[in-house]
Amino acid sequence: MRHDLLSDALTCINNAEKIGKRICNVPSSKLIKNVLMVIKEAKYIQNFTASGKYEFAVELKGRINKIKAIKPRFSIHSNEYKKWENRYLPSKDFGILLISTSQGVMNQRDAEKKHIGGRILAYVY
Repeated sequence: MRHDLLSDALTCINNAEKIGKRICNVPSSKLIKNVLMVIKEAKYIQNFTASGKYEFAVELKGRINKIKAIKPRFSIHSNEYKKWENRYLPSKDFGILLISTSQGVMNQRDAEKKHIGGRILAYVY
């Protein structure tokens, strides 16, 4: 039984990257699809496709050092992004935070440019 699909999906991707796999199957949902689209735009994964009714097949590039869901999903204001980057990312401009906003899932740089806050979902570097 799965309780947190996002955490399960990101853990699966992280484990597949560590052992050098090129394709990883993760559970599917709308949130996971939006998160994978943001990660793909940031060029951390090659592509992802639906492989069955309840899974996505993610093509990995080998660029991910660590990817992890953040629990609890803290609320972030538009002027607090630097604080959370310092907490979860190893250095400045290295990696992205994934934020759920009223305008959809995006990385912290886009949310900061648009001056909108949201809830922090995950990080990848």
